Amino acid sequence: MAAVATRPRRSNTRIAGGLILSALALLAVCAASILLGSRTINLAALAQTDLTVILDMRVPRTVLGLLAGAALAVSGTLLQGVARNPLADPGIMGINAGAAVAVVTGILVLGRQATGASVWLAFLGAGAAIAAVYTTASFGREGATPVKLALAGVVVTAVCSSVTSAIVLADADALEELRVWQVGALAGRYWPVVLQVGPYVLVGLVAAMFLARPLNLLALGDALAISLGQHVRRNRTITFVVVAVLCGAATAACGPIAFLGLMVPHLVRLVTGPDYRWILAYSFVLGPLVLLLCDIVGRLVSAPGELQVGVVLGVVGAPVFITIVRLRRGVEL
Repeated sequence: MAAVATRPRRSNTRIAGGLILSALALLAVCAASILLGSRTINLAALAQTDLTVILDMRVPRTVLGLLAGAALAVSGTLLQGVARNPLADPGIMGINAGAAVAVVTGILVLGRQATGASVWLAFLGAGAAIAAVYTTASFGREGATPVKLALAGVVVTAVCSSVTSAIVLADADALEELRVWQVGALAGRYWPVVLQVGPYVLVGLVAAMFLARPLNLLALGDALAISLGQHVRRNRTITFVVVAVLCGAATAACGPIAFLGLMVPHLVRLVTGPDYRWILAYSFVLGPLVLLLCDIVGRLVSAPGELQVGVVLGVVGAPVFITIVRLRRGVEL
């Protein structure tokens, strides 16, 4: 009996050790993100120009990578948990499409002189899209079931994409702005963008950590969760609000970055199992780790130019996700 009782403790110790190692790896990647790029920083002979590059370009880019990576990975975990859909991510649930239609609509109505407000437009569009998905799925006696959420996400994505296509075909300025925003990048986003979205991401991440227990109960099914005293509809609503804040802020700041919110939660489950307390903690660390690694690769492979992180993550993420799916355990919720 004593040996049986110690097994979960050993397992938790091993998982906690892996989390600490992941955090240390993240610190190393942050240092590499600041020092490496098309212009390599020489710490032994730090010039004023190098200091300017570090403080005004590399540091805000790294901080934004930390915020956006954590936000996308954690929101992907929340979406998959609340929708009980292993393929739920910001793209499928209409968040990226909602942000895009808000950006091009703002350009159409306000003109290119308002492009500085594109972060806020994308934020509002992403929040409105996820609200539309949840509201549409909530109709009927059963409420927002996993199947209805997925179908509502497909419908909202299709509607928003159609509106976006109509606007960009009619307005060249909107097309140019969408082309720049839609690539998914950390480059060119400096302290003003970090300060705009940072508070929302931090509040959303703190709130997400309190949703682990409700997600664990939702994974058992609505009927059993209700029998255990959970307010299923209220918990779903709270979770979607947190997802709207996290995804909206990250998508607004960096554009639609694919695969991160879909891939990282499945990768984490291979290590932690189905317990959302560990899944959320690991996603918080591994999301920015993966995003910053891809950003560094994009800077180095085509120096002195660079590939944007959205492109690198798409190329790297597809085969990795296929490998995870082939392992089968990674797609179980």
